[in-house]
Amino acid sequence: MIPQYLVDFDLRELPTIKTDCIVIGSGIAGLFTAIKASEDRHVIMITKKSLMESNTRYAQGGIAAVIAEDDSPAYHRQDTLMAGAGLCSSAAVDVLVNEGPGGVHELIRLGTVFDKEDGILALTQEGAHSHRRILHANGDATGFEIVRALSEQVTEHDNIEVWDDHYVIDLVTEGGECLGALVQRPGGGRLFLQADATILCSGGAGQLYRYTTNPEVATGDGVAIAYRAGAHVRDMEFIQFHPTALSYPGAPRFLISEAVRGEGAVLRNINGERFMERYHELLELAPRDIVARAIVSEMELTKSTFVYLDITHESADMVKHRFPTIYETCMGYGLDITTDWIPVAPAAHYMMGGIKTDLNGESNISRLFACGEVSSTGVHGANRLASNSLSEAIVFGRRIIERIRKLPPLRRETISAVSQQGRVESPTQAIVERRLKLQKVMVRYAGLRRNEEMLSKGLEELKRQLPIFASALTKREEYEFANMLTCCLLITESALAREESRGAHYREDYPLRNDAEWQKHLLQIRELGIVEELSDDV
Repeated sequence: MIPQYLVDFDLRELPTIKTDCIVIGSGIAGLFTAIKASEDRHVIMITKKSLMESNTRYAQGGIAAVIAEDDSPAYHRQDTLMAGAGLCSSAAVDVLVNEGPGGVHELIRLGTVFDKEDGILALTQEGAHSHRRILHANGDATGFEIVRALSEQVTEHDNIEVWDDHYVIDLVTEGGECLGALVQRPGGGRLFLQADATILCSGGAGQLYRYTTNPEVATGDGVAIAYRAGAHVRDMEFIQFHPTALSYPGAPRFLISEAVRGEGAVLRNINGERFMERYHELLELAPRDIVARAIVSEMELTKSTFVYLDITHESADMVKHRFPTIYETCMGYGLDITTDWIPVAPAAHYMMGGIKTDLNGESNISRLFACGEVSSTGVHGANRLASNSLSEAIVFGRRIIERIRKLPPLRRETISAVSQQGRVESPTQAIVERRLKLQKVMVRYAGLRRNEEMLSKGLEELKRQLPIFASALTKREEYEFANMLTCCLLITESALAREESRGAHYREDYPLRNDAEWQKHLLQIRELGIVEELSDDV
């Protein structure tokens, strides 16, 4: 049993700081919600590393919104529902596609500079989009530009206080209400941060896997601390593996944006043969899960550890202009993408599941909200449509602040939360070793392709690490490992329960999608286990 709190504490013995709103995380979701909240309240933004370090920073492709005259919210809705494979919330998708364009214009107002062609916003197309509706910045550095613009707004705002290098250990709750967070300072001291509202914007969990496009900070902290606090967690089996991450000796698994395929790049196996026509009618622009599994199949057939992405048929000037970051990064490893095929392989990329929220971003715990990748709004279903995630963060971030403005102030002068389990022993095995083993277990047993035997073995391996929760944890890397283990257990248990293939979840022993029995969500609740919930996308 995973406990409610990771550490022993008594709030009566800890320093208490009060604020109006806590924002945990500094990606697009955290930055934008902090800016909106600061219009009429004081905000403390907590980031475990620095303001500029998040998944958003590395987002290349862009942000999806209906801008072109030949496009419409109805088309965007249709594409999103198709990619989501029967598990999207129709209401949440309607919110996204109708409010997304307004969110983009607000980003522009806040200083984001998107690329233009002849004075008009430039749009590209990505996999499973029927129209060109992806805005981008500096070619393939959209996330960095958004974070740059929003970070400048945050640092200049008097109502926002940024706590870099702080770590949220747990949420403090009483009577079904979130009262704030237990925070560890850089020097190791702890404090209780009390607030009228707490917003989790802590990003994804790519670091659960050995190979990922995510930065080091993406360890699933938000989902884990919310789950321990009693929040409902949904659809954790749906982990999106990006089909094309650089797979080259000495190089990290650097993301090669889907927009490269959107601009005409083709996939070839190591024999130089195009192969996507054998897997899907949309070829290289098929949904990501299909492309990723096709690549793995070709790797197995050709006994290779990669396939090639080929954009050499396009002009060198176009490639350099459209994808400057990818071009320069690959050149740093001796690859000239204007003349060389790019070796690529799938890598863990995006978590579709997360903390279940309503259309205002609120969880089942009063005063606790979630925004961005950590949340499960219902937009992504079983498979995220490319570039919808940045739009989702903006749209639901604004809705969260509108909801918070209607909340009455927190009326609790004394909060007596105590966790005293008598933990005395520190972890014996080095955390770095445990972490690597955890990542290998997830790749081997709960990766792109799964079956009952693999998942059962993986679950057995993970449960051997459960004694960590009975240890006296004091270091950030120990809390992080406990959070990673929590998320690994949630993913594996949910994947074992879903006996079908749908979206990003593929079971070799149940290779077909089964709407009759499985068009439903799997909720995980700490006190109850797995609970089924029917999908409204029918």
